[in-house]
Amino acid sequence: MLQYLELKEKPREFLAATGITDEEFQAILPTFEKCYQLSIPPKPKPTRQKKQRAGGGGRKSKLATLSDKLLFILIYQKTFQLQTMHGLQFGLSQGRVNYWVHRLLPVLQMSLDELGMKLEILE
Repeated sequence: MLQYLELKEKPREFLAATGITDEEFQAILPTFEKCYQLSIPPKPKPTRQKKQRAGGGGRKSKLATLSDKLLFILIYQKTFQLQTMHGLQFGLSQGRVNYWVHRLLPVLQMSLDELGMKLEILE
């Protein structure tokens, strides 16, 4: 499974996979984080019903960190491979890849716009 912390140790592979260097990645990451936080929908008002699951319960994301999310969407944009194949690289099902692609592409677009960069989104 691809993760940022492992791939950043291999600069040639990192550049081949993402199209940018780790330094450029680090320059984009703070803006991506800000835009990601802005894109989170507000939580619904709490109801009087009891929670069915304890806080912190449930499935843990394979894309646990924002750097992994940014890596995921940059590799997808660079290679534009089948979602099934992209899922194999990140340990995700095709459905979860589809969810994350549609969740993260607008965030990436907003981030690059804010940085004055241009992104051609292939869909």
